Amino acid sequence: MNFKLKALVAGVALGLSMSAMAADPIKIGVSGPFTGGSAPMGVSMRDGVRLAAAEINAKGGVLGRKLELVERDDEAKNERGVQVTQELINKERVVATVGYINTGVALASQRFYQQAKIPVMNNVATGSIVTKQFANQPENYVFRNSANDTIQSAMIGEEVTRRGFKKPAILADSTNYGQLGREDLEKVLDKKNMKPVVVEKYNIGDVDMTAQLLRAKQAGADVVLTYGIGPELAQIANGMQKLGWKVPIIGSWTLAMANFVDNAGANGNGARMPQTFIQDPNTPKRKAFIDAYIKAYNPPGGRMPSAVSAAQGYDSVYLLAAAIQQAGSTEGPKIAAALEDLKTPVEGVVATYNKPYSKTDHEAINFDNTKFGEVQNGRVVLAK
Repeated sequence: MNFKLKALVAGVALGLSMSAMAADPIKIGVSGPFTGGSAPMGVSMRDGVRLAAAEINAKGGVLGRKLELVERDDEAKNERGVQVTQELINKERVVATVGYINTGVALASQRFYQQAKIPVMNNVATGSIVTKQFANQPENYVFRNSANDTIQSAMIGEEVTRRGFKKPAILADSTNYGQLGREDLEKVLDKKNMKPVVVEKYNIGDVDMTAQLLRAKQAGADVVLTYGIGPELAQIANGMQKLGWKVPIIGSWTLAMANFVDNAGANGNGARMPQTFIQDPNTPKRKAFIDAYIKAYNPPGGRMPSAVSAAQGYDSVYLLAAAIQQAGSTEGPKIAAALEDLKTPVEGVVATYNKPYSKTDHEAINFDNTKFGEVQNGRVVLAK
């Protein structure tokens, strides 16, 4: 083979190789609890993420490449979250990750993304500290598109004063989520010169809240404020009914989950919680999303197990895709820089995101796109 022919063959081979590389999928990690008590949130989030990725891929992907989701069950356990994170970074070579349902798992795990300079999009975890964990570093790779506990606790506090309650009781679970949320809530009440009559803690898996509820009742509580992540929330509503004690329940967004609504039944009616998304087809975009979700996953009764998680999961992929497209790159620092300065609005189902992030603010959700939901007869509706 002469030199010119060799060069031509080599050039063709190189061209094919570069073409194959260009077509390699863009790997996005998806980390959440797909089993256990937090699974309604994790599975709903994952399913929303899958819908968004499928839609983007059907339109040609990002930078001419398909998105490939690499899903891992973190079981809502900190140590498992760390293991999953290291696997996604070191073995799977993801360019970004979406997920983290549990604040504790996020705080234990996202440091590895920070070290690797890979963006992580918290699409459900709400602990106020989550996006501030590395805020003092030159670059912060932790972003969020869920309503943090600073927003939620402020809204709960406003609802307490708006409805004229004077003696709130707080029941919070023993997780990082429950205890950090409780701290935020107590700060809000303190600013209103209001002190809870009791502050009670319970553990994941507890099935009897009688002792805590009795102390709240005997202290004269006129409203029960909750911060918890799992089906134990239903035990609060059911325990109140057993005691013949009827006062309103107001809590964090998790009161909207199917495992509260279904397990509490009629006892859950009237419970209120901040929501970024309610399963209501009140815009064409939301209707299309809800219809696609129900068609793809056929949830019982046509109701998403955790509509907020599904919607925020869906939006998180569109936000990341917009940043990758704008950056023209899958390099972490370039994606993060693009997220901090998105040039084009991103239409999601929670909101249309217009410059949702900046260098100093990695929170996409604010008071404007959060409202109160209320449990009514097995569904969450917009509170009136």
